[in-house]
Amino acid sequence: MTLLRRFDGPGFSEWLNADREKGYPVPEGVEDAVSAILADVRQRGDKAVLAYTERFDGVSLTPGDLVVRGSEFGEAANSLDPALFSALRTTRDRIEAFHRHQLEEGYEIRDQDGNICGRVIRPLQRVGIYIPGGRAEYPSSVLMCAIPARLAGVQEIIVCTPPGEDGRIPASVLAAAGLAGVTLVYKVGGAQAIAAMAYGTETIPKVDKIVGPGNIYVTVAKRMVYGAVDIDGLHGPSEVAIVADERANPVWVAADMLAQAEHDPLARAVLLTPSADLIDSVEEEIEAQFDKSPRADVMRASLRDYGAVVQVKDLDEAMELANLMAPEHLELMVKNPAPLLDSVQNAGAVFLGYHSPVAAGDYSAGTNHVLPTGGSARYFSGLGVEAFVKRIDYFEGSEFGYAEWGEAAIRIASAEGLQAHANSVSFRMRGVKK
Repeated sequence: MTLLRRFDGPGFSEWLNADREKGYPVPEGVEDAVSAILADVRQRGDKAVLAYTERFDGVSLTPGDLVVRGSEFGEAANSLDPALFSALRTTRDRIEAFHRHQLEEGYEIRDQDGNICGRVIRPLQRVGIYIPGGRAEYPSSVLMCAIPARLAGVQEIIVCTPPGEDGRIPASVLAAAGLAGVTLVYKVGGAQAIAAMAYGTETIPKVDKIVGPGNIYVTVAKRMVYGAVDIDGLHGPSEVAIVADERANPVWVAADMLAQAEHDPLARAVLLTPSADLIDSVEEEIEAQFDKSPRADVMRASLRDYGAVVQVKDLDEAMELANLMAPEHLELMVKNPAPLLDSVQNAGAVFLGYHSPVAAGDYSAGTNHVLPTGGSARYFSGLGVEAFVKRIDYFEGSEFGYAEWGEAAIRIASAEGLQAHANSVSFRMRGVKK
């Protein structure tokens, strides 16, 4: 009996739409708990942060302990396996090389009567990055979030991440922070970290924007503080859609589906292919690879509840369904992927050909792994330099330039019933000074 659901194209569309209507599941009590934490941190500052750190992370800290000492960055780098430090440095360089091309420039245009319209680009002043922690380490997320911010010109980049049982931050995370140009690292996690960055405490400064992944408490907290600060998005469970032809290697397809499934029992992995033989081979290979993974239970739950294989009529139908899904990751495991890339409308990131697993983008390819999930790739983009800048437009009118725009502005303002707006233009056109 197969673990994965099997669909044809219409059946998959129906299942996907029904699942989307249910939305991202938020367990009962989470929103109330997060709301209480946000209010408490906003009122009591460091005292609340320290209380929640002791309660949730089992670590008793003082306000002075919250910030990582400068010497700890060097100690972390020196303590790290040299091969891992080299891998982090290589990854940093590749991320920086790719994201440097995203830098924007302002512009200015002038009409025949001397009016000027323009735009300037200004970086955010202070950005907060949330990095999950506890039992896991995510140095890659430090690099993905901090490097675009630094390239954008952000003056202060702070990281909040929960401490381990020893009260310390993992060496790999601190080493990545040093490589990426992070200003300060704070030992605080969960919704309390989001509250501290959104509202500020005696020790942790208020930021302009919060980015980075996190659990359901962090995600709900980000949603609740939006408006007090900007956020990069609401990141749900990881997902991949794989469009594959009959030449695709089933071992690789299965490995890529399992790579997404091992993130979380709520993760989604979908195969879209016209090849029935490939579907059979992939299902067999998934079962074989389960035995080699320490997270087999997590992967089984993910594939059982959210995984699917879809036999489509052709690759055109596969692309229609992929665009409907709007996945975080889209793999085009076909012999000639370039024409299919032209059909992509909705995806967080696309991986072309047989030799481009999602794991490349997760780590060292150079593209960013902070991506829209849950279908939000229909209207959101992945994290990049542009997320850390503001675009400020300006206008300079000339004394003789009213002919280009003045009468139009007066007529529209009058039609909208805003006579003072019209007067602010007409007085200037008539030379009224007093």
